[in-house]
Amino acid sequence: MKELSVVAVLMTIEFLDIIGFTLSKVAMREGMNDFVLVMYSNAFASCCLLPLTFFFYWKRALPPLTYSIIAQLFINGFLSCSVQILRFVGISYSSPTLATAMSDLIPAFTFILAIVCRMEKLNWKAKSTRAKSIGTLMSITGAFIITLYKGQAILNNHPSSDLSPKKLVSSEQFRWIVGAVLLVGHSFVLSLLFIVQTWIIRNYPAELVVVLTRAILVSILCLPASLISVKDPTALRLGFNVQLVAIICTAIFSLSFKGLVHIWVMAKKGPLYVAMFKPLGIIFAVIMGITFLGDSLYFGSVIGAGIVVIGFYAVIWGKSQEKREEECEVYTSASFSPVVPLLQNKIIEE
Repeated sequence: MKELSVVAVLMTIEFLDIIGFTLSKVAMREGMNDFVLVMYSNAFASCCLLPLTFFFYWKRALPPLTYSIIAQLFINGFLSCSVQILRFVGISYSSPTLATAMSDLIPAFTFILAIVCRMEKLNWKAKSTRAKSIGTLMSITGAFIITLYKGQAILNNHPSSDLSPKKLVSSEQFRWIVGAVLLVGHSFVLSLLFIVQTWIIRNYPAELVVVLTRAILVSILCLPASLISVKDPTALRLGFNVQLVAIICTAIFSLSFKGLVHIWVMAKKGPLYVAMFKPLGIIFAVIMGITFLGDSLYFGSVIGAGIVVIGFYAVIWGKSQEKREEECEVYTSASFSPVVPLLQNKIIEE
């Protein structure tokens, strides 16, 4: 029952994350700067997490804070800032649907990095390793198809684009490719962030402190970039509009709630378990992108997403098979243990 609850929460987080993607795209269409969005959302998340952290640790002792832990927290903040910037800039160039499709690469990247960092086992004789490896290659192949091949529009919400000059079409394709490249970078850095956060939370088991310091550092890092990138200072003002809604939803759902759940699950299950749920958001993204943003659905995106989803389930099957193989190894080693039973020792002594 506890396992199903964790799965349900992680799936809910992916749905809420897509809502944040969609609202962010709408806010950027209304003229909001990418850096400003990241800065304000992290600042708002810090304001939400600070009293919660203070209340939670009011009568609890925090783990000892060493120089090594402080350095790890700074690395966590820098990587998180890079992840958010790459994500929002990539979405501004493309769409939330493409952003979610590229998120399907996260299990593949996480699997590779986990092997390098020795958080995952690599045994080519085992079915689990072969399934996870094949699934990883399929996910990467599907992402390249989505990026490089658009194809015909299955659901075209921009019919007038067929009558536009070729320069405009090529410009749109260029923006699509740039957005895809940025989102691939986002997936890789996020996978690296999962590894780093797992490393941090196992050394410093204080989830609220880790997420709070990350939000504070990201807002500080984005402050100079926001001031430089915004030409008109009035763009820094917030009003009661969709931009404010996007900031609040991103701060609460994508940064605070998702951050706490992910880092807690990574401490228990490892980084790959969290990364495996990323591809599920493609269904929500397609529906919301077509419904609220007027995105078109292309043949290349459907084929590529299908290949990625198959690769995703191959990785999931390999992960579940890995548990069975570990249980069989434990049972086998216990059955053929060289240790002599106590009763047999007693008979020999007599």
